[in-house]
Amino acid sequence: MSNDFLIRFSYFLLMGFGFPIMRYMSIHFETLNNNAVRFISGGLLFVFICVLKYRNELVKLLREPAIIFYLLLLAVFMTANMYFFINGLKYTSALAGSVFGIISMPLAVIMAAIFFRDEREKVKQKNFYIGSALAIIGSLLFVIEGNNASGGNDFITGSLFLGTAIFIQSIQNLFVKKVSKKLNAVVISAFTATLSGIFYLILAKDSGVIYQLQDVSFGLLIGLIFAGMYGMLTGMLLAFYIVQKQGIVVFNIIQLTVPLSTALISYVTLGETISVYQGFGAAIVIVGCVFSLRKNQQ
Repeated sequence: MSNDFLIRFSYFLLMGFGFPIMRYMSIHFETLNNNAVRFISGGLLFVFICVLKYRNELVKLLREPAIIFYLLLLAVFMTANMYFFINGLKYTSALAGSVFGIISMPLAVIMAAIFFRDEREKVKQKNFYIGSALAIIGSLLFVIEGNNASGGNDFITGSLFLGTAIFIQSIQNLFVKKVSKKLNAVVISAFTATLSGIFYLILAKDSGVIYQLQDVSFGLLIGLIFAGMYGMLTGMLLAFYIVQKQGIVVFNIIQLTVPLSTALISYVTLGETISVYQGFGAAIVIVGCVFSLRKNQQ
């Protein structure tokens, strides 16, 4: 139980830094270039880890070619998901990006319960519905109040991008759940990130935007490379690990707490403010998430 709590808290804290970093990079890089560099750098890091520690896992791919097909599908969904997500961040804010995930929770939970028996057992618990309802209400209050001053066409456009990304992510998590029964989360992350990076690189080259990287300072490009490694380790590997070990339902509940850490870090790094009403919303989110997870921890 203590290890589960440590993993959940690590995701909560590290993703709080992740969204401001992605928001900053989305402003300075075109979306295709941004994702190409981030995914390839993160993917190569995972490949290096696989070569050192998980070579035996690669044998499974040769024995079961169907897994490769699912990895390709997962990479396609990841590519589409992050394209819309990064564009959404560009038009909104780091805080909006983190809290927008609340909309995906009902859809993700329903889809997971339809396809996986262990997820159905979790949603049968009454405390799950009560706690989740509290968390969603608190998160909505947090979002609405936090973005009252950010209206306009740009915010609406960004919201549409984020909403599309969230819908794709709900489907993506089903593939993660299925593939994670066969492969280690590190191997899944390595293939998904590298393939997605290659897809983005091809798109960037075909559209011609890749040549914009020539005008970027060396320091900023190095920053994007390390941001990619950081993002893949936290947003992908840690997320896949939680889905694999604790399930989609638990992962979606933990997602609801990420805006709290994002809000604090965004306030310090990007100047995004937090209101009193957001504080009330944050408290409701915490209570709801603790209540939802209490039975599962037992």
